[in-house]
Amino acid sequence: MDANPTLDQLQVFLAVAETGSFSAASRQLNRAQSVVSYTISNLEAQLEVPLFERGGARQPKLTEAGKAMLTDARRIVADLQVMRARAKSIKQGLEAQVSLAISIMVPSEAVVATLRGFREKFPAVSLNLNVGELGMVMGMVIDGKADVGIGGALLKQDDSVTAEKIGHSFMLPVAAADHPLGRIERPLTLADVREEVQLVVTDASGLTTGRDFNVLSYKTWRVSDIATKHQLIRGGLGWGGLPASLVRKDILKGKLVALKLDAYEQGEYPLYALRRASNPPGPAASWLVDAFRKKLSACPNHADFTAMLESNAAKDMPVAAE
Repeated sequence: MDANPTLDQLQVFLAVAETGSFSAASRQLNRAQSVVSYTISNLEAQLEVPLFERGGARQPKLTEAGKAMLTDARRIVADLQVMRARAKSIKQGLEAQVSLAISIMVPSEAVVATLRGFREKFPAVSLNLNVGELGMVMGMVIDGKADVGIGGALLKQDDSVTAEKIGHSFMLPVAAADHPLGRIERPLTLADVREEVQLVVTDASGLTTGRDFNVLSYKTWRVSDIATKHQLIRGGLGWGGLPASLVRKDILKGKLVALKLDAYEQGEYPLYALRRASNPPGPAASWLVDAFRKKLSACPNHADFTAMLESNAAKDMPVAAE
């Protein structure tokens, strides 16, 4: 078997290429110039290609093969540095990977801001992220597929799962502006919505089998996910409840109308941090929970959200395009 280049050889190669000379590389690496030259010669012998043109030139110049190998060397050294950082983190008790399940009810702005901070704080920790509806978050935590779940809908009592309330969200009943319900300016009654198609998400986790939430119409279309429901409602194919954070821009742009429907329960939808009792979170997972708590606890409640929409609508404020 042919011997592979060592990390030391690749680092010497990068030093010569980046400093532009063997002498400068020897100073940077604090090694004798003869050692640097010897290391490069051995690397060239192993790869069976010349990396530098030396004949007659005062400074070594990369050959075409050297330029190609330089890209590979940088990638390999960078990967090994990540491996070293991950090993150091594991030794210090930091997780190598965190599996996170998030409910669609969690505002996307909070998700992006929190995960941006996570990437900066824990660059060596891999993240496995799943986003879904209803019972998916709790189901993944129960099954051990997620270290931490951020969502609501504690659909069943399970002593193996600990739940800590860290924020809130809520659903709004909405319809397209040109939908029959969207054109009614007065508060709606059950009679108004009974015969209109209501779009309802089916819970793939199975934890809500036989249970419906805020289903008021006699006619229902069931879809697999919130994104599809959102698009169909925007297309005027029915009405239904959607996370307030998801529809805010659509309402301000006049694409959707928030329905005034007293029969639709619009109370606070609590959001929890879920984990298995037998699997306490490590430093990275604990940081995620704390970061989500800070973001979600600052989210507006239903009354404040409605007041904000009415205020913006009254001012006819422009909204940035999606």
